[in-house]
Amino acid sequence: MKDKTILLGVTGSIAAYKAADLLRELQNHGADVHVLMTESAQRFVTPLTFKTLSRNPVLGSLWDEEMGWCPGHIELADKADLLIVAPATANTLGKFANGMADDLLASVYLATRAPILIAPAMNGKMWEHPATLRNREILDNRGHRFVEPSEGDLACGYVGKGKLCEIGSIIDAAAEMLA
Repeated sequence: MKDKTILLGVTGSIAAYKAADLLRELQNHGADVHVLMTESAQRFVTPLTFKTLSRNPVLGSLWDEEMGWCPGHIELADKADLLIVAPATANTLGKFANGMADDLLASVYLATRAPILIAPAMNGKMWEHPATLRNREILDNRGHRFVEPSEGDLACGYVGKGKLCEIGSIIDAAAEMLA
C-alpha cells in the first residue's frame, strides 16, 4: 500500500468509530488516506477525528469542496487507487447499486474508476433482506469486493450476522486488491 491513495468512505453505522482504527492501519501500511463521511456518519464520529488522524481535509458534503479548480469529489475520485467503504450501511449499498448520487460519497463512487472494497455493518435482518441481497448481487456483478460482516452481538441488542468484520480482514483485502 506504500504511496497509494486510498479513499475511506465512512457511513452512518455505530461501527463508524472503528474506521479510525482502520485509517491508522492503512497509514501503517504506507497509504495516503482521505476520508469521506456521510452526514449520518458525522453523528457517530466527528470529521475532526479523521482530519487529525489522516492529516488530510475530510469531506462530508458536496458543498464542502475547496480543493482546487476541479470539483473536489472528481479530483479525489481521479487520484484514488482504492475506495474502501467501511462501515457500509444498507442505505449506501442501495445508493451504489442504483446509481444515486445525492451525497459526496455516492458521487465519488460514481466518478471513480478505482477498485471498490466494501465492508458492510448493519442489523442482521437488514443484511439478509431481499433488497440488500439484490443490491449486493448488483455490486458483486460490477466486480466490487465485499468483506463479509461477522456474527455476534449487534448494537441493536440482537445476535447475528452484521457486525463490521475485523480490521485485519479489511487490510488483507485492500493489500490484495492493490498488489
